[in-house]
Amino acid sequence: MKSNIYSKDILLVLAASFFYMASPMLVTPLITGFTESISSSAALMGIVGGMMNLCSLICRPLAGNLADKMSKYRVSLIGAILMSAACAGYIMAPNAVVVVVSRIVNGVGFACCSVCMATWMSNMLPKDKIGSGMGFYGTMNALAMAVAPAIGVSAYQMFGYRVSFFIALTFSVAIIIVIQFIRDKGKPENVSKSMDDEGVSGVSYNRPALSAKNRRRKRTIQLIDKKVVPIALIIMLFAIPYCATQSFLVTYAEVRNLDITVSMFFPSYAVVLIVLRLSLRNLFDKLPFRTFLMASSASLLLAIICLAEMRNNGMMLLASFFLAGGYGIMSSVCQSTAILLAGKEKRGLANSTYYIGLDLGMALGPMIGGVLYGQLDIALFYPALLMAVPLVGAVYAVAGKGLREK
Repeated sequence: MKSNIYSKDILLVLAASFFYMASPMLVTPLITGFTESISSSAALMGIVGGMMNLCSLICRPLAGNLADKMSKYRVSLIGAILMSAACAGYIMAPNAVVVVVSRIVNGVGFACCSVCMATWMSNMLPKDKIGSGMGFYGTMNALAMAVAPAIGVSAYQMFGYRVSFFIALTFSVAIIIVIQFIRDKGKPENVSKSMDDEGVSGVSYNRPALSAKNRRRKRTIQLIDKKVVPIALIIMLFAIPYCATQSFLVTYAEVRNLDITVSMFFPSYAVVLIVLRLSLRNLFDKLPFRTFLMASSASLLLAIICLAEMRNNGMMLLASFFLAGGYGIMSSVCQSTAILLAGKEKRGLANSTYYIGLDLGMALGPMIGGVLYGQLDIALFYPALLMAVPLVGAVYAVAGKGLREK
């Protein structure tokens, strides 16, 4: 195990984690408009937008089983190849059928990479550096989620959809190249006790003392932690407006003929989020969950209002600020609260349950956005998404005393 968090292997995994997140995030804000451009319905636009995350959600258990039996390098390589194939499909797509198939392939590849990368990273970290090391990992993902859409939108505005998809393809190919230089291949033989206890990736590791029958039972039971379900629902509701915005902001601005620079939205969100996380890092362990929930709910409400009333870049940037204070902050708070609710022995299960909620939000956001775009006047797109805020309050109200005390 490496003695510091700046080893060559760790830096390479961080780079690969950036590319695996950047590739699909570059495509996300463009794929709905591209689908419409090749004569598809508004409903199909939303389905295409959310298809990747839905497939990723379904495939996570399969990817986890593969990661138990194969090296992290090999599963990540499979995922990167599938993601590259999907991007090639976008580039050459003559119709919506090819786009849908490519989204499915992209989802399977993304599931493979997302399951493996965090575990691969944590395996290389010394115990006393896991917190800070995984913090860097999360920051790389956050940067990719914000920077990649900006690159994609800018490339689309200058050169068109297919050039943007080619850039996404280069990101996927970069994963394949980068992981070739990682010496620690993350081989699965003799999975260490520390990883069995930590369960960073949410994968259930089998203990030798258990019979095959009990292992199957344990794995089935550990698919979800009931105590964390309210947290999963809350992050899902926060993710829906964010992911609907990510998928439809370009189309929304074009349909409303807004004189704004959409490509500025995502870098602004990234900068604000990083500043907020650094500024609040000492408060995450001190303030109760309720305080963050109330503040972030108010911030999400203001973000949606700003997007609904957006007429210029100033309002757009203000919306990005409030969205970072809403979804951006709650993504960290919900994950840490999930771990606290589950306890140390079920940390992996807590993370798995949390990510199920996040995946659902990332899948439902574009789908709901597609329905709203197709069925309502465009001016009502964001007012309709305001419903997420009272639903968050409803989940919290019925979650029980245990959650309210966190």
